[in-house]
Amino acid sequence: MNSRESSPMTSLGAPANDVGPARTLRHWLAHLSRSGRVAAIDKPVALEHELAAIAKCLDGTQAAFFTQPGGHAVPVVSGFMSKRAWIAEAMGVDESALLARFSAAAAAPLESKVVGREEAPCQQVVHTSGIDLHALLPIPTHSEYDNGPYLTAGLVIARNPRTGVQNVSINRIQVHGQNRMAILLLPRHLYAFHREAEAAGDALDVAIAIGVDPLTMLASQAITPIDHDELEIAGALHGAPLPVAQCVTNGVHVPAFAEIVIEGRILPNVREPEGPFGEFPKYYSAREAREVIEVTAVTHRRDPIFHTIVPAEMEHLLLGAIPREATLLAHLQRSHPAVKDVHLSVGGVCRYHLWVQFDKKREGEAKNVILCAFGAHYDIKQVVVVDTDVNVHDPAEIEWAIATRFQADRDLVVIEGAQGSPLDPSTTVGQPDDAPSHLQGVSAKMGLDATRPVVYPAHVFTRVRIPGQDSVDLHTLVAADNSAFDAYLSRDHD
Repeated sequence: MNSRESSPMTSLGAPANDVGPARTLRHWLAHLSRSGRVAAIDKPVALEHELAAIAKCLDGTQAAFFTQPGGHAVPVVSGFMSKRAWIAEAMGVDESALLARFSAAAAAPLESKVVGREEAPCQQVVHTSGIDLHALLPIPTHSEYDNGPYLTAGLVIARNPRTGVQNVSINRIQVHGQNRMAILLLPRHLYAFHREAEAAGDALDVAIAIGVDPLTMLASQAITPIDHDELEIAGALHGAPLPVAQCVTNGVHVPAFAEIVIEGRILPNVREPEGPFGEFPKYYSAREAREVIEVTAVTHRRDPIFHTIVPAEMEHLLLGAIPREATLLAHLQRSHPAVKDVHLSVGGVCRYHLWVQFDKKREGEAKNVILCAFGAHYDIKQVVVVDTDVNVHDPAEIEWAIATRFQADRDLVVIEGAQGSPLDPSTTVGQPDDAPSHLQGVSAKMGLDATRPVVYPAHVFTRVRIPGQDSVDLHTLVAADNSAFDAYLSRDHD
């Protein structure tokens, strides 16, 4: 295999102006490690299932760092974005300000800064011939019935063939050859770019950036109109233009501080089998003919780190949830300014169930909010609207509001035959396995108005509270030991 190294760099870390823990993947991992949030697995671990099983056991408590994955010299990391509080920490804001910070960045993107190859760690080592992805990279097979190893944490970057503006997304990619991969394209921007190129008989140049910082990962999932480069949102989240480098075999710009970049092109009029694959709803998607990427180059840092996302676990779910929540909140507030907060629940796989906190002033408003939410994103299957005294981030609070403020004959909204998520297996009931795409994902929507009446007698809907409960300081009240308690019990009270 032919490869070359660029000239030595002064640092493998972030640029000299780096501040804060989330500028690069390495800085973020070092930050997590200092606070005990990285578990290093130093023993050999199999790439097929074992690595994903260990990462899943650590999900939400520690990032997993595998030093010997499948006999590879390249380590694997997973789970470094598996808690909402960690993502807020990477942004440098309180968890309550997470959505506002993301929305502000999406509304004011910063143009990326193009740097030369000597300033781009992702191109320290370059492979352009004899490429064997399985030999170069430790690519795991995650779930029991997955049809082989998958890239699950790569930012897929491509340019609009008509305008030249980039798009960034995360797509599942099955590696089924030395330099050949099948990619799932849902009907979004990358799909549109490929169809435009394919109609002209052209391949679509792409790059897959693996091992980027958490803010760039999050920006890739922003819900924007076509021809908005998500790397510019990443720059806004960082507070400075994101350094990007041009690929060595095409014109795509990639994050300069990525660990690994796979360059290639999506071929026109070529489809190959992909799947099954365990997806975010915690079910498998079917084996189908998918678009194909032919790899033209692999570039990486010296001593790179490979990032994998365990499907359907918290890193996967939160990456989709937070950008969607920010978009949904802004969308709802444009028509209903009294909407205060939203949350895509983990039980609803951070896609299908939306909880909305709303300051209701007139009867019937909550139903309008429900209908507005369904129009905001086709994935949403269930909406619950609650009052401002209910915490939308607490499932027990939502269940309590439904139990005490909802009546099905009065407060239920059902919409039949709407477009839903094609990955929701319940939408396929009654459909043949080869149903055409225009029949896939047809779903019923359900809304629950779990708000109390605007006017009610006496204290019927007044929430029970004990005065002073919020100001109790147990640290100053509870004794350091139980000696007084033990002494009291030792008295003779018979």
